[in-house]
Amino acid sequence: MEAWRCVRRGYGRCVVGRGRYPMLPHHQKSLGRDWTTPWENLQKCCWNRHISSCMRAPFQYWNWRPDSLSQTSLFHLSSYIMNSEGDEPSSKRRKHQGTIQRHWEYICNHNKENTKILGDENVDPICEDSENKFEFSVMSYNILSQDLLEDNSHLYKHCRRPVLHWSFRFPNILKEIKHFDADVLCLQEVQEDHYGTEIRPSLESLGYHCEYKMRTGRKPDGCAICFKHSKFSLLSVNPVEFYRRDVPLLDRDNVGLVLLLQPKIPSAASPAICVANTHLLYNPRRGDIKLTQLAMLLAEISSVAHQKDGSFCPIVMCGDFNSVPGSPLYSFIKEGKLNYEGLAIGKVSGQEQSSRGQRILSIPIWPPNLGISQNCVYEVQQVPKVEKPDGDLTQPELDKTEVLVTAEKLSSNLQHHFSLSSVYSHYLPDTGIPEVTTCHSRSAVTVDYIFYSAEKEGVAEQPGAEVALVGGLKLLARLSLLTEQDLWTVNGLPNENNSSDHLPLLAKFRLEL
Repeated sequence: MEAWRCVRRGYGRCVVGRGRYPMLPHHQKSLGRDWTTPWENLQKCCWNRHISSCMRAPFQYWNWRPDSLSQTSLFHLSSYIMNSEGDEPSSKRRKHQGTIQRHWEYICNHNKENTKILGDENVDPICEDSENKFEFSVMSYNILSQDLLEDNSHLYKHCRRPVLHWSFRFPNILKEIKHFDADVLCLQEVQEDHYGTEIRPSLESLGYHCEYKMRTGRKPDGCAICFKHSKFSLLSVNPVEFYRRDVPLLDRDNVGLVLLLQPKIPSAASPAICVANTHLLYNPRRGDIKLTQLAMLLAEISSVAHQKDGSFCPIVMCGDFNSVPGSPLYSFIKEGKLNYEGLAIGKVSGQEQSSRGQRILSIPIWPPNLGISQNCVYEVQQVPKVEKPDGDLTQPELDKTEVLVTAEKLSSNLQHHFSLSSVYSHYLPDTGIPEVTTCHSRSAVTVDYIFYSAEKEGVAEQPGAEVALVGGLKLLARLSLLTEQDLWTVNGLPNENNSSDHLPLLAKFRLEL
C-alpha cells in the first residue's frame, strides 16, 4: 500500500495516497467570522456558568478585528482528545489503537442581551420562553453495509479482520447512536436483512419510528430515516427512486427518502419539518448522473415542503453526496444555481483531478420526459405548439421550425428555490487543513453533509469562514469533525471503536415559532 503523505507549499495541494485536494497555507491562523470571537464575548457567553464548564480543553485565542465579527459567530471550544502517543501519524504507528473523542462546537448569537452557550451533551440548554421554541438534533451516518464492505475489501487492508465482522461492528454502531441520542437519524448503506432483524428492532426499542427505502435492482442496502416518537409525528413518507427505465441516463439504483414531520409542541402551532436523506452515485466520472439524481431529490423536497402560502417549510437534507466541498455539485446545493456550460462530467463532484478524455455535460443534462424542470421542480409535460400558416410547410421548413422551438428552451442554468447552508465548514480554522468524513485505505475526504434551511446573510471569502446563518432553522451546535491525521492515529476507519468507514455527523437546531 502506498505511503500516505502530505505536502504543504504555500497554496499547494495536499497529496493523500492517490487523491489530491486543495488546502490553505499552514501559517494561516484565522479563517474568518465563523471562528473568531473576542474574549469578552466568550465571557458573556459563559456568564451564568463557571468558565471551566464551558471549555473541556484549553481555549486558544486567535487574533481578531472588530470589523471581522458579525451578529452571529461560532467559537471552537475543543477539537479532540487523543489517547495515542505523539502528535503526527506515521506508518510505524498505523496499528496503534486509541480513542479520539469529538466535542460539541457551540454557536452564540451576539445580537442578544443575554448571550449564552447553547447545548451540551450533559447539560440541557437554557432557553427563555421555551414554549415558542422547538429544539431538536439530527444525525447523518453512513453505517457501511456489510455486503459492500466484503465486495470492496481492498479498501480495508489496514484493518484487522475481527473489526470488520458485522457481529463486532453493529454493537459499536448502536452504541454510538445511543450515546448521541439524536432526535432524527438519517442512515445510509443500511443493509436490508440487517435492518429487518437487528437495526429496526434495536432502534424501535430506543423510542424511534423507522422508515426505510431499499435501493432498486438487486442492491442489498438503502436509506433509513428514524425519528423519536416523543418529538415528532409522521405526516407523510415519500420515497424517491433514481432509476428510470425510460431514461437511459438514469440506469443506476440509488434512492432517496423524504419525510414530513410535525413537531410535538404543547399549546403551540408550528410548521412541519421536511427531512430528506440520500446516497448519490459514487462513480466520480458520472457527474451527469449525480446532478440528475440531486435534481430529482430536490423536486421531491419541493413538492413535500411546499406550503399553502407558496413558501417552504424548514428543510434538513442529509446524506452521502459523493462530492467534495467546493465542487460544482456542492456549490449548486448551497448557492441555488449552477451554469454547467462547458463543464466536464468528471469535474461535477470534484473527485476527478484531470478532465482529459472526459466529455462535456450535454445541454440539457436530462431529457424532457423526466418531467423535472431546470428549476428542479416537477413540471407538467407540454408538447410545443407551432402555428401553422395558411400554406403547408415543406419538410425542411418543418425541421427548421422544430429546431428553433427546441433551441429556445435549452438552458445550461440549473436552479433550486431553497436557501441551504452546510452545518460544517469543512476546514480547520487555525490551519486550513480539510476535515474529513470518511477514511479508508484509498482516500480520506468529505462526502457526507447535513444541509439545512437558512437565510443567507453574507458569503465568506475563504473556506471555513462561513458565519452561523439563521433562517427557517437556527444552528445551535455541531459535533466536531476530524482530520485525516487524527484518524490515522487510530488506524483510520473502521477501527476498534468506530465501526464504519464514515464518521457520524451531528447537529442541533432550533425552530423559531
